[in-house]
Amino acid sequence: MPFKESLANSLIGIEKEGLRVGRNGVIAQTAHPEGFGSALKNTSITTDFSEALLELVTQPLMGADKVLDELTKIHHYVYQYLPLGERFWPASMPCIIRGLTNIPIANYGTSNLGMMKTVYRRGLSNRYGSVMQSIAGIHFNYSFSSEFWQSYRELISPEDNDSKGFMDLHYMGLTRNVLRYGWLIPYLFGASATVCKSFMHDYHEHTFEEFDDNTLYLPYATSLRMGDIGYQNSQEDEKGVKANYNSLCHYIYSLRSAMKTSCEDFEKIGIKKKGEYLQLNTNILQIANEYYSSVRPKPILYGNDRPLRALDQNGIGYIEIRSLDINPLLEVGIDKEQIQFLEVFLLYCLLEDSPTILSSELVEIDSNSQLVAHKGREPDLKLVNNGKETSLTDWGDNIFAGIKQCSKLLSTDHQQSVDNISLRIKNPDLTPSAIMLNEMQHQEMGFFEYTDQFSRKYQTQYKDKTFANDYFHELDKQVISSRNEQLEIESNDVMDFDQFLEDYFANDA
Repeated sequence: MPFKESLANSLIGIEKEGLRVGRNGVIAQTAHPEGFGSALKNTSITTDFSEALLELVTQPLMGADKVLDELTKIHHYVYQYLPLGERFWPASMPCIIRGLTNIPIANYGTSNLGMMKTVYRRGLSNRYGSVMQSIAGIHFNYSFSSEFWQSYRELISPEDNDSKGFMDLHYMGLTRNVLRYGWLIPYLFGASATVCKSFMHDYHEHTFEEFDDNTLYLPYATSLRMGDIGYQNSQEDEKGVKANYNSLCHYIYSLRSAMKTSCEDFEKIGIKKKGEYLQLNTNILQIANEYYSSVRPKPILYGNDRPLRALDQNGIGYIEIRSLDINPLLEVGIDKEQIQFLEVFLLYCLLEDSPTILSSELVEIDSNSQLVAHKGREPDLKLVNNGKETSLTDWGDNIFAGIKQCSKLLSTDHQQSVDNISLRIKNPDLTPSAIMLNEMQHQEMGFFEYTDQFSRKYQTQYKDKTFANDYFHELDKQVISSRNEQLEIESNDVMDFDQFLEDYFANDA
């Protein structure tokens, strides 16, 4: 198959989180709605940290149109079955928070697997606080087609007969470049420059400015979600939890080490209190997923596969980009133009030279990420590239020159999407963070009031839509089968939970 055609067969998947919100604007306190089936087993509609934090998951599909169609359908289903008086929050930063008790931890039932998922989240709450876990985002999953990998290997390494090793090598090179150039994503697509004051209640020290009586912000911020109040392992450097992306073996080893090394701070929390688990263990990472990163190499999982073991044995199945804010200006938080840009960006990261990351470069990467998150639209902002200070605009232009070349390997649609988005480098007012701030100032609305208007608008739009009788057929089937699967797992459990955990972690080596 020709190189260009093989790229068209790549697969895209989207996982989009969002809070259920009650009438009064606070996080919903109700249980996961019955109409969504089992959060443990429904592969399309589940929950993340909180019982109120929905996660909508598409299948891996070819092309932006198909994946957006499925994501839109799942949204439509959610709006049909939301409890009366609830809305689906359309932003990354949460609505009104009134104390930690108002962020209910997700419940996955009485099975050992379900209890493990709940205890893991309880551990996150005890380690980092529940407030940070209420932030929502979009995960973009991408895999190049097997035909592409075959064509690419024949092109650059025809003597290499190890297809798995070749894919792992180049996927890891891609992830390193996503780390290097990943500051582009919050700059271009960040949509969280403001935050409700209630979110900041436990942050006694911060540099935010007052937007109005109920809202804090940074005037040139792009994505506070990706800044120092958002997703992060706040003690990662001191505890040695930094993942090593220099090879798949290094990556697996670094995460396994963190999963096997006890942490003094987490030992103080303890594992149990009055017979109830407070966390899964006292290690730096309870499980591999606890490591927060803007990009992850992921395996294809079957059944009860352990993620790191599956990575080791089966290799990388796809790449997960985790740095995307939900854009309230868009009906499902992301659009075709953004998806097509991300496809081209990942191709650029694959084809661009990707040397190993030294510790000095890692410091640059972290610094660049924080600078762009907090003040990416600041005029003449300087970043550091290979030890040299450079303006964000110049570096962005340079990267886009390569991205535009790569877009020619895809479609004219992709080229147009890249061209349109490239305008944001020299004109930051075109970025979602700037558009939202400008509208908030013009409309004299704070974060909650501004965002809530979109939650109500989209709810009305979806409620007013008509659909064919079989429109939700597959989703209805999943709801029923997921409930049955959960009941079956719960009735078949014979091992006590302590033994289950012991066996689980013994088999993750």
